[in-house]
Amino acid sequence: MEPQLQHRVTDGVATVVIHNPAKRNAMTAGMWRALPELLEELAADRDVRALVLTGAGDTFCAGADISGLREPDDRQPSLALRAEEALAAFPRPTLAAVRGYCVGGGCQLAAACDLRFAEEGARFGVTPAKLGIVYPSASTRRLVSLVGPAAAKYLLYSAELIDDERALRTGLVDELLPAGGLDKRVEDFVRVLLARSPLTQAAAKEFADGRTDRDAHWAEQARRSGDRAEGVAAFLERRPPRFTYRG
Repeated sequence: MEPQLQHRVTDGVATVVIHNPAKRNAMTAGMWRALPELLEELAADRDVRALVLTGAGDTFCAGADISGLREPDDRQPSLALRAEEALAAFPRPTLAAVRGYCVGGGCQLAAACDLRFAEEGARFGVTPAKLGIVYPSASTRRLVSLVGPAAAKYLLYSAELIDDERALRTGLVDELLPAGGLDKRVEDFVRVLLARSPLTQAAAKEFADGRTDRDAHWAEQARRSGDRAEGVAAFLERRPPRFTYRG
């Protein structure tokens, strides 16, 4: 099978699978190009409430396919940045489900998700220093916001891989699951997300990502949606809320 991004939408959850098992799910130029278009399609689907990014088999993504970097005029680094930014801008909650290697461009994609859950044994690395590639400023800032300046410099300067415990300790990983426990935890957590207010999530995502000019917009969305009244009524009536906001 050719390297590709596979996807499915089930019960409000879009799952995108990086599929290139012959090269540990390395991202080809074609896959980098395809990701923003796929994300745009999924974002336009009002039934999609959350997105899970993962890799086929026992590896998340070993980075960019290095064979695509041989030509001096190669555009793959900018393709990777566009894909990363499209993932970061996805309007609903995103979660990277990580097994095995999450390295280079794979770590770049994981960092662009809102959350990262990993299975024990995962390994993480940011490796442009091995290739003489300048890591983009936006990607560097995103990494710093997750792990802090010192840990980001360690990863960027050395290009060394870190283990799952260190990734959890530095904040690169939000939850670490025992072997065999990742899929169930991701499924259960996404079910929690689907039970919560899409309005709250959409506004929180913008604010957490640094947007400072949309308070009035979100106040108006809250007023129009009626979700606050529904949430309060559901709480008092001890029933699940039926939120209607879809963006």
